[in-house]
Amino acid sequence: MLYFIVNTKSQTGKALNHWRLIRQALSERNIQYKAYETDYEGHAKKLSSHICALDDADKIIVVVGGDGTINEVINGITGFENIRFAVIPTGSGNDFVKGHNLPSAPDKALERILDNAGTDTFTAVDLGLVSFDNMQRIFTISSGLGLDAIVCKKALSSGLKKLLNMLHLGNLTYILLTVASLFTMETSDFDITYYNDDSAVLSLSVNKVIFAAAMNLFAEGGGVPMAPDANGTDSMLTLTSAHGIAKWAAFLKLPLLAAGRHKKLKGFDIVPSKKITIHTSKSNVLHADGEYLGDVTDVVFEILPGQLRLL
Repeated sequence: MLYFIVNTKSQTGKALNHWRLIRQALSERNIQYKAYETDYEGHAKKLSSHICALDDADKIIVVVGGDGTINEVINGITGFENIRFAVIPTGSGNDFVKGHNLPSAPDKALERILDNAGTDTFTAVDLGLVSFDNMQRIFTISSGLGLDAIVCKKALSSGLKKLLNMLHLGNLTYILLTVASLFTMETSDFDITYYNDDSAVLSLSVNKVIFAAAMNLFAEGGGVPMAPDANGTDSMLTLTSAHGIAKWAAFLKLPLLAAGRHKKLKGFDIVPSKKITIHTSKSNVLHADGEYLGDVTDVVFEILPGQLRLL
C-alpha cells in the first residue's frame, strides 16, 4: 500500500497544486492509497510512526514535500526494514532528491514510484545520526554547527525565503542569508576527533571556526556542494569545515565553495569519517537537514549505513 504524507504548505503552498494533480493521476490509474496531510510542525513524524504501526506487510511511505518534511518522516519511522521510502519533491531546496539523483519534477517522481511499487525494488542508502544534550536526531542530507546552521535557523522564519519562493528563486535565500550572517556571527574554537570503526584516527584543535558540516550527501542549502565527493551509499560521512581564516577571506572564497572548488583552499578541511565528535569553546547553533536543534557545545555525528530502503 502507498501511504502519502503531504505537506501542502511546502514551497509557499505550491505543493497543494502538485498534490491535486497527483491525486488526479492516482485516480485515473485506479491506484489504491491512503493520504495524510500535515497540520503543524512535528506532525509528519507522528504520521510516519502511525503508518509504521499499521498491519501491512508492504508499506511504502511517500513524502510530498521538501527536505524538512522528509527529515520529520524519517525520524518517525520505526522498523526501517519493513518500510520502503519515496519522495515527490515540492520544496525549495530538494537536496535529498538531488543527492540521490531522483526525479525533480513531481509528475516524473510519481511515475517512477508507481512503476516500481509493485516490485521488490529499493536501494539501501545511508542516514546520519547526530547526538547532543542526551538527544538524537537522524538526518538524510547534513547536520552542522556554525554558519550553515545559523543560516538554516534564519531561513525557517525568513520573509525573504517566502518572497524568493514566490519568484521561483528560493535557492538564493541561503546565499543571501549566508553573506548577511557571515560578518555578524561569532566564531569559536573546536576540538574535532575522527573515528573509523570505533578507533580514533585523527584529532585536531582548530580556531576561529566558521562552520563544520557533517555531510551525508554532496550538497545542502539548495545545492551548495559542501562535500563534492560525498554520496549516500558509501557508508561514510564527510566533515567539511572552514576555520582559521578572516571573515573577509571566507567571503571572497564563497563563490569557490558554491562551485565545489574548495577542496584545496587554505582554511577548508574535507575529511571523510564514520564518526566525528566535536567539543566547542562556546555554544554553537546546530541543525539537521535545515531544522534548528538548539545551541550546543558537544556533538557526535555518526553514519547509519544502508538504513533506508529508498524506492
